[in-house]
Amino acid sequence: MKRVFSTLLMSFMFLAVQAQIHTPVKWKIKLEDSGKPEKEIVFTAVADKGWHLYDMNLPAGGPVSTSITYETMKGAELVGKVVSSVAPTSVYDELFAMNLRWYSGTVTFTQKIKVTDAKAFKLAGELEFMACNDETCLPPERVEFSFNRKNITMTDAGVVAGESDDQAAADSLSLAQGTDSLSVSADGENAGQLVNPTKIAEALSDNVDLWTPVIDELKAFGESPLDGTDSSLLFIFLAGFAGGFIALLTPCVWPMIPMTVSFFLKRTKNKKKAIKDAVMYGVSIIVIYLALGLLITGIFGASALNDLSTNAVFNLLFFALLVLFAVSFFGAFEMVLPSSWTNKLDAKADSTSGILSIFFMAFTLALVSFSCTGPIIGTLLVQAASMGSIVAPAVGMFGFAFALAIPFSVFAIFPNMLQSMPKSGGWLNSVKVVLGFLELALALKFFSVADLAYGWRILDRETFLVLWIVIFAMLGFYLLGKIRFSHDSELKYVSVPRLFMAIVSLAFAVYMVPGLWGAPLKSISAFAPPLYTQDFNLYEDEVHAQFDDYEAGMAYAKKNNKPVMIDFSGYGCVNCRKMEASVWTNPGVKQIIENDYVLITLFVDDKTKLPEVIEIEEHGKTRKLKTVGDKWSYLQRSKFGANAQPFYVLLDNNGKPLSHSYAYDEDVNKYIQFLQGGLKNYKK
Repeated sequence: MKRVFSTLLMSFMFLAVQAQIHTPVKWKIKLEDSGKPEKEIVFTAVADKGWHLYDMNLPAGGPVSTSITYETMKGAELVGKVVSSVAPTSVYDELFAMNLRWYSGTVTFTQKIKVTDAKAFKLAGELEFMACNDETCLPPERVEFSFNRKNITMTDAGVVAGESDDQAAADSLSLAQGTDSLSVSADGENAGQLVNPTKIAEALSDNVDLWTPVIDELKAFGESPLDGTDSSLLFIFLAGFAGGFIALLTPCVWPMIPMTVSFFLKRTKNKKKAIKDAVMYGVSIIVIYLALGLLITGIFGASALNDLSTNAVFNLLFFALLVLFAVSFFGAFEMVLPSSWTNKLDAKADSTSGILSIFFMAFTLALVSFSCTGPIIGTLLVQAASMGSIVAPAVGMFGFAFALAIPFSVFAIFPNMLQSMPKSGGWLNSVKVVLGFLELALALKFFSVADLAYGWRILDRETFLVLWIVIFAMLGFYLLGKIRFSHDSELKYVSVPRLFMAIVSLAFAVYMVPGLWGAPLKSISAFAPPLYTQDFNLYEDEVHAQFDDYEAGMAYAKKNNKPVMIDFSGYGCVNCRKMEASVWTNPGVKQIIENDYVLITLFVDDKTKLPEVIEIEEHGKTRKLKTVGDKWSYLQRSKFGANAQPFYVLLDNNGKPLSHSYAYDEDVNKYIQFLQGGLKNYKK
């Protein structure tokens, strides 16, 4: 854990000071053809002065090793291991507490291969590496490469005689089967060349026009006044701000109050300096948490975060972590970071002076409070990731840090305020238990996202609701003193705040009961699985999509002479569920969608594998579409120039827009105007 933290810390520092993308290590990958069956793939790296990349096969727990992965290998086999052109520099690194090996300047890695079938030869993969200097490390990067039989000649056994360049070029455009890739390029060269959009469209659909970009046509209707990006970012900021204040009530943050007061009592000489130090302390807290948001975004990017937010392993891991935290809060055991970490930082804060000591004090706060703030921060980042916005994680972390920084800055200005603060005791144990119940409820949301994305159908809507009803009912009984844990003090009487909180919790549990028979429960539609997962449903006002395939829905609409509404959605999209429960169930909206439009819902996080992997060139990078969700996400980006959900667009039978797009906005009247405007233009 210490080594992981060290890596993250270095990345924090880099992202906090860099204003542009830096590429200190550049790669050149080529296939050297000897004309014989044995050939060499040569990977040459050139590092800028002061930078280095790590050797292969470093010990676990260290920085990311340089590695080569072969995703496709046909008609060839590896011979021996990778050989470097120079010996690596070997030093003991105190930060990682291990011997590290790295290369600076220029280094070449050579892998021998043997071609066994020249006609079928195809090789593709990616190289992963991590670049560092004496002060910081960049996030790991990947470089893709691919070669086919056009890149080789054979003069010995296995020669392919009489083959023309045209035939080889045709092979490079063929559709591969199984786990092989479909590479579509403008001139038939290897994957990674500039991709022709028409070729991509032909590979994705029989009707090229359906994939033709219409971004300019959408703009001609005017920018959508209903774009929910700003409001969603505001929601993320407010959610982070609320999370910061909730964190202040946790027992992990509370011990930092006397530590803060003690630290600033030593430093306070006059009021002016006290205010200056306090402001710097608050800014340091914000910078540390903001760096975390920037790091997450910098490593993964917006689109990868969106994919990560519905990844089964990620969601199940977070589900398990939240359950673990809940069990800890119920009193089964204590979860704390190693005391040596906080002791070292605290000692650093005392031994240094000026701004640096204040920064170390802020870092001590972040470490000490991690076991309680971790679930709040994690939930916040996952919610931000589902928006598809590159700035959302940073906005959420800024809100969280801002709320956390305010009271600690005040304590730093007026250390004597500690005397008026309530002492920790039984009430903090109650806070922990309440948070434990809430974390159990939130954990089910993460399990539900993975369950929906992969179609397991383990946690259908009624199962989810039963668990939530039981959790919030038990929370109500706990607040009334009917349930006690081992670390709880005896509750002699119920205070007025506890009574009202118990009433709210029990009322909420009762409110969810009709949902077991299909009631929409609009207030929790963002968390509960959608209505279509419910087996027993007496409620008939929900709207169901006629198609979940773009081409099939467009063909049906053309045959029946109807306009189309495309609904770009996501299994992990909170605002999508809100729109479906709050807007689509309105009788006026429901009538127009079902009678006048062909509704096509496309889930951008659908994990169903495509029959074949498709390679596309986007923003100068080669990307692979491996799942159905990848395909619909690419459609949304390339055709409509958007990547956030929900996203609604109205089309005619040729794939042309009928109106501006519509994002998240629960105003029913505006949505009806949007639908009616599309119908009016379709009739023209």
